[in-house]
Amino acid sequence: MLVLDKPEGITSMRAVEILRRLAGKAKAGHAGTLDPLATGILLVCFGRATKSISLLMNCDKRYETTIDCSATTSTLDREGARHEVEVKTIPSESAVREALAANVGTIMQRPPAFSAIKIGGQRSYKLARASGGVDDPAAAEAAAAAIEPRAILVHSMTLLKYEWPFITVAIHCGKGFYVRSLARDLGKALGCGGYCTAIRRTAIGRYDLSAARSLDSLSCVTAADLLPACP
Repeated sequence: MLVLDKPEGITSMRAVEILRRLAGKAKAGHAGTLDPLATGILLVCFGRATKSISLLMNCDKRYETTIDCSATTSTLDREGARHEVEVKTIPSESAVREALAANVGTIMQRPPAFSAIKIGGQRSYKLARASGGVDDPAAAEAAAAAIEPRAILVHSMTLLKYEWPFITVAIHCGKGFYVRSLARDLGKALGCGGYCTAIRRTAIGRYDLSAARSLDSLSCVTAADLLPACP
């Protein structure tokens, strides 16, 4: 398994395709998708190690994200069109900490409209695009309302920095957590906007950025670049 620091701007599958080519077209797959605009840890398994993918996906994850509370977007990140939100009262730091604390423990979280969740057999992001949700946060929110909330375990949320309108948070969570949903939910709790300007996954289970390789550093993938695929 190779621990990749995925760059911004490519899909997780594109990263796997590049590494598969560098590994001589070996069988490959990844454990846990990162959005194109997200960076950080992507575990890419080769050959027989692909059998460990489901176990690796169940591991805890760590993220850092910066949320802009002055606006929102349909995609809850920088991909969608930005829509300013009128904020009557700027939230205090204590209010931000309380809102973060409310998202710790076993919580019910609704995935974003622009996600791969299936609704009636169709991917949610396809339905959101068909409804004009890319440019209209209200249309995207209406599409997301059809998605059932799900129980997610969140171990901790640490406020790293708060300087209006930006909140930077470190998250330690279980499987299935959507960082973009946190931006939406914080905005609702604080009476403001909320979308992610940056998302970085810093760890999956025992694997963190100290073990990660960049695509730019690899001209090929050899045994020296690989680690055991142990959850």
